Amino acid sequence: MTELPERRAIISGIGISRIGRRTGIPHLNLTVQAATQAIADAGLRPADIDGVATLGDTPPEEACAALGIKPSFDGGGLVTGGASGGLLSPVMSAVRAVAAGTARHVLIYRTVQMVGGAMLQNGDAPHLRVADAGEPASARPASTQPPRDGFMGGMSDLIAYHGYSAANWLAMHCRRHMHLHGTTREQLGALAVNSRRNAGLNPLAVYRDPITLDDYLSARPVSEPFGLLDCDVPVDGSVAVVVSVAEHATACDHPVRVAAMGGSAGPGGWYRRPDYPRMGGADAAAEVWSRTDLRPSDVDFAELYDGFTFMTLAWLEAFGFCGTGESGPFVADPGRIALEGSFPVNTYGGQLSAGRMHGYWILHEACLQLRGQAGDRQVARHEVAAIGVGGGPIAGAMLLTT
Repeated sequence: MTELPERRAIISGIGISRIGRRTGIPHLNLTVQAATQAIADAGLRPADIDGVATLGDTPPEEACAALGIKPSFDGGGLVTGGASGGLLSPVMSAVRAVAAGTARHVLIYRTVQMVGGAMLQNGDAPHLRVADAGEPASARPASTQPPRDGFMGGMSDLIAYHGYSAANWLAMHCRRHMHLHGTTREQLGALAVNSRRNAGLNPLAVYRDPITLDDYLSARPVSEPFGLLDCDVPVDGSVAVVVSVAEHATACDHPVRVAAMGGSAGPGGWYRRPDYPRMGGADAAAEVWSRTDLRPSDVDFAELYDGFTFMTLAWLEAFGFCGTGESGPFVADPGRIALEGSFPVNTYGGQLSAGRMHGYWILHEACLQLRGQAGDRQVARHEVAAIGVGGGPIAGAMLLTT
């Protein structure tokens, strides 16, 4: 196989700030905490960083000024997201830049903050304003134009029928999966319970007290069939990683290699796919497998997006870790997805219990596990990791190795 760009890049450093709910910590402080860790972890100084990319919230110029970075690479036009890799676009942009020789060391960060339970960012759609996705039409200024679909096709129809929230959109996917394949709420609950168990071993997770299946089933409804414990947890925090040229592997302590990556730009939009309720993750995962000789059986563990429980089930099927319609029984098997199981999933507690960092904690945790540094939640087999980030029509997927 011809050498791919991702083979010429490594993840050389990772960092994470304090994570909490309504901490009051300014976004710049959170960003600096995570970025400083990541740069030092990579065996670098701020002056060595010649590229920066971000999904938000902290503007790159503010972060660079605070860190003393003067980048020559600015994310390749994808500093606020983009469609090709969804939420992971800044990371993939950095990998391509390093592979092309545009930069040697690129800092990527994701910072989020809560305000009264809302989030100061664009949510899971990089080019959609929060007001477009979350407010009824009567609450918007008269001059607001209807949202453009673009690669988020179908959203104008969803909003016209009062589907204002991603909880509504993904609930429809889940309900269709239940109808077609017999997936049950108890199976969704098994995933939520497992994630909370893992979070109990993660000192940074915001929710660490164990929950039972009864707790899950009795939680207040949100959008049928989802209840409160099907939904991820808004937090304040920041995660940063450094992507470096492959030659830097000898100069950093724990390099993580990028075996393959893939993305989806949303064919079919939110509900027009002929294979609905499959989502963009199916396309992203297919691209990953087309770029590597590795197979699903080679993967030791997976960190998969769980903005809602069903999204993890969809990613398991997208990657081929189970067959179409088989993800419910897959996650309900206690001997499979637990830390000590044959295929651990969302080892840090996921966004359901640890906190919603839009896939960047997923990346951080995958690196920790591959490096053997996950402490009490370290999995036994940790040579190959799969990560899948995003939902609906946009998605990014990666295979990482030691």
